[in-house]
Amino acid sequence: MSAETRQLYLDLMKKTLTYTLWPEPPIPLMQSDYGRHAISRAMVSILSKVFGAMGIELCRESNFTERQRAEGHIWPAYAHTMIGIRRLENLQQCIEVVLDEHIEGDLIEAGVWRGGACIFMRAVLAAFQVSDRRVFVADSFEGLPKPDAGKHPADEGDRLHVHSFLSVSEEEVADNFRKYGLLDDQVIFLKGWFKNTLYSTSINQLSLMRLDGDMYGSTMDALEALYPKLSTGGFCVVDDYALPGCRAAVDDYRESHGMKSEMREIDWTGRYWRKD
Repeated sequence: MSAETRQLYLDLMKKTLTYTLWPEPPIPLMQSDYGRHAISRAMVSILSKVFGAMGIELCRESNFTERQRAEGHIWPAYAHTMIGIRRLENLQQCIEVVLDEHIEGDLIEAGVWRGGACIFMRAVLAAFQVSDRRVFVADSFEGLPKPDAGKHPADEGDRLHVHSFLSVSEEEVADNFRKYGLLDDQVIFLKGWFKNTLYSTSINQLSLMRLDGDMYGSTMDALEALYPKLSTGGFCVVDDYALPGCRAAVDDYRESHGMKSEMREIDWTGRYWRKD
């Protein structure tokens, strides 16, 4: 595959995974209830069930701008990723550096939702005809855990676990890989809470780790389990630095390990650095 063809393929993958080739459709009210009061959510749930029994889905018009979509500010209805074009471009750049500089190790995303970022990781490897690196797809496939405020006070009051929209089954993610022709033996699923899977996994070495755990506890579990396996020169990419819990975990981990690697900005919430 020529460099030009490779880039055309990867650009098309980014646009398809983020659904930017098409207008964003109306958003089901049940999908967009995460900012509402509990009483309002209950009313929407009841009405949605009533109308759903008649084959009618209650929706609201989407008024997202192209910038919001490109920078991953939204929870999209059909896209296979919510991270936006800019964070996918960063992912491509990091993988290309890893391949060009022969940084050893596999790739992993901890917290995958519909699998879009992991699918793109596999697409980059396919575009460069890399067959000796694996992509680990780590998720509970049940949404986010309830906060353990006793162990992680920064997560107190976090309510991301109540949103069923964030719960995507392993079967659905695997099917999404299959739709792009990218489900093969280089794709390894790790199902379960990070505290139960990432410490005991058979991963020996990583060249890139992408963290999308949102919360303090999930982010810290991923850092503690995976960062020691990251090769020198490898990349640590953090998706949720704008969220207080995630930011605190990243800052605490870097400080406690005396890390001086420059943390660079991708967009409003994405950050990354290379391991010294």
